[in-house]
Amino acid sequence: MKKVYHLSTCSTCQKILKELELPDSFKIQDIKEEEITAEQLEEMKALAGSYEALFSRRARLYRERELNKKELSETDYKKLILDHYTFLKRPIIINNNEIFIGNSKKTVAAAKAAVHG
Repeated sequence: MKKVYHLSTCSTCQKILKELELPDSFKIQDIKEEEITAEQLEEMKALAGSYEALFSRRARLYRERELNKKELSETDYKKLILDHYTFLKRPIIINNNEIFIGNSKKTVAAAKAAVHG
């Protein structure tokens, strides 16, 4: 599978997508317009190893709901990501059996190398 989960309203995601110059074989899903399904989240978790790895602590709702003061389980992370798209770390790039999570320079460079390598 070749897929990117992103947010079209996020300027960082847009910049990364432009930089990656993805081939047409990639399906691009705007997670605000087309919600993530439980099945898609399971596929991401299988590659990432945990729901926590897919979870964004930068989300505004993370502090608003005072989740930073709670100990969250894998089940909590899963429910939160499915509950609101903002809890998914973005972008998530899946290139066959590799997953690249987030927007760090190192992650983006590795994704670009994998896609064009």
